Amino acid sequence: MATSLLLFKPSCLLIPLITLLLVPLSSQISLYPAQTWSLLRIQHLLNYPPILRPWHSNSTFCNLEPNPHFTIVCYSNSVTQLHITGKPFSPSLPKTFSIDSFVTTLTRFPDLKVLSLTSLGLWGPLPAKIARLSNLEILNVSSNFLYGTIPHEISNLTNLETLILDHNLFDGPLPNWVNSLQLLAVLSLKNNSLNGTLPNSLSSMISLRIIDLSLNDLSGDVPDLTELTNLEVLDLGNNSFGPQFPKLGVKLVTIVLKNNRFGGSIPSNLESYNFLQRMDVSSNKFVGPFPPSLLSLPSVRYINIAGNRFTGMLFKNISCNDQLEYVDLSANLLSGMVPSCLDLGSKDKSVFYSQNCLSVMGDPTQHPDPFCQTQALAAGILPEKKRGSKSMEKAIVATCVVVGVVLCALLVGILVLYIFKRKNVRTIVLRPPRRLKENNGSTGNFSQTMTDSRYISPAIKLGALGIPSYRTFSLEEIEAATNNFDTSSFIGECSNGQMYRGSLADGSLVAIRCLKLKKKQASINFRNQIEIISKLRHRHLTSALGHCFEYYLDDSTVSRIFYIFEFVPNGNLRSNISHGVGRQRLTWPQRISAAIGVAKGIQFLHGGIIPGLFRNNLKISNVLLDQNFVAKISCYSLPIIEQSMQTETQLEGASNGEKDKADGTDQGEKVDVYDFGVLLLEILCGRPIQSYYEVGIMRNQLQLSLTGDRAARRRFIDPVVNKSCSDESLKTVMEIGMRCLSKEPAQRPSVEDVLWNLQFAAQVLARSCEASPLTPSRSSRS
Repeated sequence: MATSLLLFKPSCLLIPLITLLLVPLSSQISLYPAQTWSLLRIQHLLNYPPILRPWHSNSTFCNLEPNPHFTIVCYSNSVTQLHITGKPFSPSLPKTFSIDSFVTTLTRFPDLKVLSLTSLGLWGPLPAKIARLSNLEILNVSSNFLYGTIPHEISNLTNLETLILDHNLFDGPLPNWVNSLQLLAVLSLKNNSLNGTLPNSLSSMISLRIIDLSLNDLSGDVPDLTELTNLEVLDLGNNSFGPQFPKLGVKLVTIVLKNNRFGGSIPSNLESYNFLQRMDVSSNKFVGPFPPSLLSLPSVRYINIAGNRFTGMLFKNISCNDQLEYVDLSANLLSGMVPSCLDLGSKDKSVFYSQNCLSVMGDPTQHPDPFCQTQALAAGILPEKKRGSKSMEKAIVATCVVVGVVLCALLVGILVLYIFKRKNVRTIVLRPPRRLKENNGSTGNFSQTMTDSRYISPAIKLGALGIPSYRTFSLEEIEAATNNFDTSSFIGECSNGQMYRGSLADGSLVAIRCLKLKKKQASINFRNQIEIISKLRHRHLTSALGHCFEYYLDDSTVSRIFYIFEFVPNGNLRSNISHGVGRQRLTWPQRISAAIGVAKGIQFLHGGIIPGLFRNNLKISNVLLDQNFVAKISCYSLPIIEQSMQTETQLEGASNGEKDKADGTDQGEKVDVYDFGVLLLEILCGRPIQSYYEVGIMRNQLQLSLTGDRAARRRFIDPVVNKSCSDESLKTVMEIGMRCLSKEPAQRPSVEDVLWNLQFAAQVLARSCEASPLTPSRSSRS
């Protein structure tokens, strides 16, 4: 789509390449010498790619024949359009490449109106000086490896009509200043790592015709777009938007909201979208009746509602648009009969309707009618009744009776629990007060701590989405959750405490870390420390939910601290790689995704709060995977007098960089980087590494395989993923893993460098696949 988007202009959406072919190239326009030199300089900076072989010092650039790889258009001795398109999967630019020098060279074309540089392997943060090209109308730098936030200075390109940054590594939120580009007709930023919510300023960009923000990590409600009367294409697929269906104008041609968190029902005004050709709302949480009238919209060609909770009756005589080509009604709660207009015998139509409650002879995927009725009731939806049938009414009455009985039993249970609590009130009163005193011998500045314990950027707030707010738990809650710390609740020892599994009163599972304190530690300023811990909420950490204090009976000082974390039930990274869960082991894309998640979690621990948390006992067995295989670090370091709590631990997976401590170095960040290298070793080879001695052996084997050929690299890695990983992606991961395992801490890369290389490996892999391998979590932004 990136190529097609380049063709759109706000005035009648003309095709630039056709326009430039109308320019009389035979007019023998001569460039200014400085611009000729600049084009040769661009050829040099791009490492003399074969596609630019016709460029040389004697070239008359303005008269070169346009081809699929480059086109130059001139006017009055100056370049006005520059199009360069590399070959997909071509070798990336060398490490000596400088994006800053490259953009500086581009600024020597002050009359440039169209700049398209795609699939060239450009990497680095997009320099702010791109804004010096003040006449730009079209900017397309898709399918490269540009990263960082979108520079604010782009807002100064007030003539910009098309902005395409697809298939890169840009992160951060969509900037609020985007409405400064009042002439913008095409905004396409798909397949990046953008996060946060969409700015409300998007609502005022009335010139927009295309918005494509798919395959990012964006979330929250979509701003009101009803004023965008020119909007024709809206693609927000593969994000975390929701739950409200966006407010849209009626002239839309394409609506893609798939793989998000939208809920509720389809708005009724959608039936008046007479220009709508394509609608994809699959894999969301929509409920309520599906309006069959959508099938007969005058322009509709494609409808996909699969993977929701739509209800309703379908009938044979429902009408459809004759031009309808694709319909997917699968995995909903529809009943009745498949409309005859969805003729399965037609070669021009693709129709899918499995996993509903439809009356289809010989279809084993269809559920019985009561299944859809029960599911609808569970979701709070009342399905439509069949005419002349009382069976559904009886089912509803029976369900209501059952619900009433359950409620009565619940009330009786609450009453019994209340009486039991009253009987035990004397025991509870005898315990010391649970409230922590404000003065625990602390001289710390609490307000300053609140200021310092900040997030790196607003984007990190996404990590806490869906997690309850941090709170204080009572000891009674903790004891009830763990059945009074029964041995069946014990999970194991962590870096500085025991871990228990617990179930709260609302049924939610939690992990509870217990830290025992000594008398001499009673003067710690726990309030400051708790303020820091309450900020440990991130997508790639087992986030803190709260804490609880237990006190010594003699002087009411703190004896134990309990930290309550979210519980992640899908096993650890080792069990999904070295051992396999249910005979399934993670694929290569999933392994890169998990590694990126761990790197982002470590990056947050080091810089997300002040002071940063280092030496985090990073082991592959301490990385958990949730139901979507998103990696979460558990048992990380806690800022509570660690120097007096840390105990000698056996090296599992050659962790914690003990050699660094023996050498007298104190580079906490580099210790975590080393541990991350050990984790990458196991991800690569697929075998558990149990000791520091094994790490040395595996490191030597890794080095030998890197110096060898492709076959040597393939012999080193896990056979399970051998065929699914591209060689360039594999080599990138192996190289950064080797650097992480450097014996000298100073030679190890930074966490940011590690993260960039892993994202690069993911991007290379994505290019070699028909679809992004990091879906659904999209780990390049996980």
